[in-house]
Amino acid sequence: MAEAFRTRDSSPALTAADVARGIARLFARNDIWCLAEVPIPGGRRADLMGIDARGGVVIVEIKVARADLLGDAKWPDYLDFCDRFYWGVPPALDRAPLEGEAFRPATCGVIVADGYDAEILRPAALEPLAAARRKAQVERLARLAMRRHTALIDPLCAALDTI
Repeated sequence: MAEAFRTRDSSPALTAADVARGIARLFARNDIWCLAEVPIPGGRRADLMGIDARGGVVIVEIKVARADLLGDAKWPDYLDFCDRFYWGVPPALDRAPLEGEAFRPATCGVIVADGYDAEILRPAALEPLAAARRKAQVERLARLAMRRHTALIDPLCAALDTI
C-alpha cells in the first residue's frame, strides 16, 4: 500500500472529504444543511451546496492543493447558482491567492477546515439569486437529498436514480 501524502510537518495531508466534513459540522451548528457533490446546470458539480434557515443557497468549492486552486478557471460558474459562495481549504494551504482579484475577495468567503471542525475566516457577501432561480435550486437540492436518502434506506431504489 502506498504511503499517504504528507505535509511539510509530516502530518498526513487533509483530503477534500476531511475539509467537507469539518465545514458540514460548522454549517450544521449554524442551521445550514448541505450535501456533497451536487450537480448544477452546465455539467459542473458543487463540492458542497446547502440551504440556510432563510432559504438562501450556499456553495462551497473545496481546494486542498495550491495547483488545483490556481488551475480552476471555471469556478465563477458557481456564482450563478448561489446566494453566497465560499472557498473551503485546509489550514496548511497557502491562502494568499484567495486575496487576489481573480478570486473575488469582496464576494467570496473563505472557510478553513479540517476533519473535525471549521472556521469562517472571511464571510461571503450576499449576492441574492433571482427568486425563480433560487426556487429551482432549492427544489433540485431537495430532490437530490430525497433520492440519496431513499437509496440509503432501500438500495433497490438506487438503481432507479438517473442522476
